[in-house]
Amino acid sequence: MTERIVIIEDEQDLLDSLEYSLRREGYQVRGATTGRGGLELASEEPVPDLVLLDLMLPDMSGVEVCRKLRTQERTANVFIMMVTARGEEIDRVVGFEVGADDYVVKPFSTRELVLRIKAILRRGRSEEPQNEQISFGRLRVDEAGHRVWVDDREVVLTALEFRLLTTLLQRRGRAQTRDMLLQTVWGIEADITTRTVDTHVKRLREKLGEAGVYVETLRGVGYRFRSRPDEDVA
Repeated sequence: MTERIVIIEDEQDLLDSLEYSLRREGYQVRGATTGRGGLELASEEPVPDLVLLDLMLPDMSGVEVCRKLRTQERTANVFIMMVTARGEEIDRVVGFEVGADDYVVKPFSTRELVLRIKAILRRGRSEEPQNEQISFGRLRVDEAGHRVWVDDREVVLTALEFRLLTTLLQRRGRAQTRDMLLQTVWGIEADITTRTVDTHVKRLREKLGEAGVYVETLRGVGYRFRSRPDEDVA
């Protein structure tokens, strides 16, 4: 099946160039020059597999667009790659905090951008569930359906947060360094720091609520998912 990409970019020349390059790679591409227009495109059927999102838009910020995409059920699991001229670390952290999966700073190589898009979409295709469901204490994970419950409350996670959770859960009882998680969960050599891992773990814990205690911080090492739900914390 041909994968679908929505580009939200207010520079028409860049939008046209990206559309051309991605169509040459075989993707179905739709573009918008405003945040509201992009949200409308992303909500139409069929829902895109990935959204390329400019941070600076004329009608609303890309951060707000990202937040809206993540809070709408139809687009909650769409991959989001922010493309922006703002490259300060705080901007990247904010982007990841609202649910972006990757962050590319202008000016960029179109070839590199295409490779990163392919890497993200390949991760999505290769996520084969090992079990239909995993139950761990108050937590229940449906890998095939990409759904998570704490007790009887369903928790909505982004695609990246879901990968982070399942990676930690499948490796429960084993320490995971930030570098290991970056390589496994993000899957590419991206220009991001280990602080990105801390940001996503913090958001994941918040979303899991009382089940967030299953993800433990190992000082000077990284993180570990408990071996047992009732395991004592040292």
